[in-house]
Amino acid sequence: MTRDGASYGMTLRVASALSFSLMYALMKWAATLEPVSAGEMVFYRSIFGLPVVLFWVLNSGGGWAAISTRRPLVHLWRCALGVTGILLIFQGLRLLPLADATTIGFTAPIFATLLSILVLKEKVGRHRWTAVVVGFLGVLVMVRPGAEGAPPLTGLLFALGGAFVAASVTVTLRQLGKTEKATAIVFWFFVACALAGGALALVDGHSHTWPVLAVLAAGGLAGGLAQLLMTSSLQHAPVSALAPLDYLQMVGAVVLGWLLLRDAPTTATLAGAALIAGSGLYTAWRERVLRREITPPSSNASV
Repeated sequence: MTRDGASYGMTLRVASALSFSLMYALMKWAATLEPVSAGEMVFYRSIFGLPVVLFWVLNSGGGWAAISTRRPLVHLWRCALGVTGILLIFQGLRLLPLADATTIGFTAPIFATLLSILVLKEKVGRHRWTAVVVGFLGVLVMVRPGAEGAPPLTGLLFALGGAFVAASVTVTLRQLGKTEKATAIVFWFFVACALAGGALALVDGHSHTWPVLAVLAAGGLAGGLAQLLMTSSLQHAPVSALAPLDYLQMVGAVVLGWLLLRDAPTTATLAGAALIAGSGLYTAWRERVLRREITPPSSNASV
């Protein structure tokens, strides 16, 4: 792997992080203009992101083999987890400021560490335990139990639930990725989201004006592009070099939240984000030192 190739991969990862930020910002913006349910967000994210994914699949050169699977039941379980996770994440996004919702999403590696102990029977040393504790301290700083002006508890619970499910998906992907192509994993997940989101939109959907539909469509395209860029980056650089770049989503959320929503982050949000990011970056550094597989910090990468 050449230095130029790694630099290209890192550039793709930066573009991916910013595209994910744009997707969430546009979905949040649409929900401030008109009522938009979490199911609708999942549907529009998938239906407008799917053409981007299809373009990627068709250009992979694998044909039907690119999306075929030898483990359909595991795919079904992964899709069920993923759909649940993204519904929780979008519901949290509806109820929380953009920066808060994005930051809470980055607790997924903390939950992934705990699940790796319970499910994969991995041994975790004091360094990773320290990172877990610091990450949860960051959540407490953001939540500010009992403090005036604290984020809505319901929104926080949805966002944390989404992060936990995203961590569960990460554990599943470690096993699924050993036998299945990335094109198959991403394609069938987008199809599952489109079907589940469409069904929910029929039950709890709303009619929208053309400007809001355009914002939702742009959000979906940004989500599909983010997935493509994220996956492509892995072909040019190792996860250890790419994972820290995912934290640019936090920066993107702060900037876009202010530009589109006039929503400035609180001091508690910034302090909590610093602790959570520090926890994740320290974990990534330790995993790189030990030359072990790194869990990508972005919940978007999993769900």
